[in-house]
Amino acid sequence: MAYTLRGRLETRLGVSLLPLLAAATLALSLHRWWPLELAGLMLGVGLALDVFVYHRLLRYQPGWLAAPLALGELAAIMGLATVLSVDPPLGAALSFFAGSWLFAQVLGHAVFPLGRLSYGEDGGELGRAGPAAAAVAAALLASAGGVAWATQPPTVTLAAGTHEGPLVLDREQTLEGEPGAIVRGGIVVTADGVTVRDVAVVGGQNGIEVDGAERVVLERVRVSGATLDGINVRRSSVTIRDCFVQSAGEYAQGIDISFGFDLEPSLVEGCIVHGGQEGIVTHFAHARVADNRVSGTSLRGITLTEMSMAKVEDNEVAGALGVGIFCGDYSMCEIEENSVSGTRPDLASDNRTRLGYGIVVHYGADATLADNSLHGNARRVGSFLHARISSE
Repeated sequence: MAYTLRGRLETRLGVSLLPLLAAATLALSLHRWWPLELAGLMLGVGLALDVFVYHRLLRYQPGWLAAPLALGELAAIMGLATVLSVDPPLGAALSFFAGSWLFAQVLGHAVFPLGRLSYGEDGGELGRAGPAAAAVAAALLASAGGVAWATQPPTVTLAAGTHEGPLVLDREQTLEGEPGAIVRGGIVVTADGVTVRDVAVVGGQNGIEVDGAERVVLERVRVSGATLDGINVRRSSVTIRDCFVQSAGEYAQGIDISFGFDLEPSLVEGCIVHGGQEGIVTHFAHARVADNRVSGTSLRGITLTEMSMAKVEDNEVAGALGVGIFCGDYSMCEIEENSVSGTRPDLASDNRTRLGYGIVVHYGADATLADNSLHGNARRVGSFLHARISSE
């Protein structure tokens, strides 16, 4: 079909109306705005390509070219989504794009030609319906965007100085600390959609506790002096980035993520964790642990256990006593491109798994190892009690 520029734009707007309406409805029902942001990106990328690429290079566009062009648009959309931190769930985003594309093909090849018999001869122009489609699309984006803006969770700024805790965050919100903001006694998160950013936490049984909450984000938090866990996550899904956790108690752990296997995967990325029995540990959880530095632990550096499913990559584990990275109890682990050094044997223990192994796979666990750097450890890799190790 030989499209005019107006025809391309009007067709693009016409086929976008139902996906925009679906995205707005989904965003309002979920109170999550990625569907609307994704739909807006799809429309914006498509219009830009129509004006600057397709109209200039494709005076005639054969029907078979629709699929390759769609793949190019998808790559551009997902790239922009990453840059702009839209961060939709990958499966949902791909399904939404595929459904929108199939709907556009039905409209472009069947509905529009039947509804307007001169559609092909007019180069895809929709006549009076074209400006109406543009107006409706603009109204949908404006109204849904206005609702999204008006219903954004509040941002609470924590002033510099010491604040007595525990602070309980039981509503969706963003808590941001000014430089020097300290909470003494802990923070407890019990609501979905909470973000805690740039706050130092001192003391408490658990420094930051997340209980029964999803879509929780902890960014640039500093935790020290907790008697048990620096960051304790139960039945929740979290994203923890660029944190610092210092553990010193006899039973202390750095970050513990447990019992959230059926929830969205959790992420621990870019954190520095020092001391405690275990630096980062998961129990029956689905998680990715990446680009962290764990040191000075007295039991294990990074632990994935109790049927966890986890990917551990690009971490640095140094100076652990007993075990550097542990995958156990029927967990499934991908352990790739980590550096484990200076793991010392636990001479006070009669446990054979604690003889200074860089990596241990234990009790029915299944681990894939690839490109790990193991140096200065008493032993490299150990497999015990029907555990399985494979290499890529």
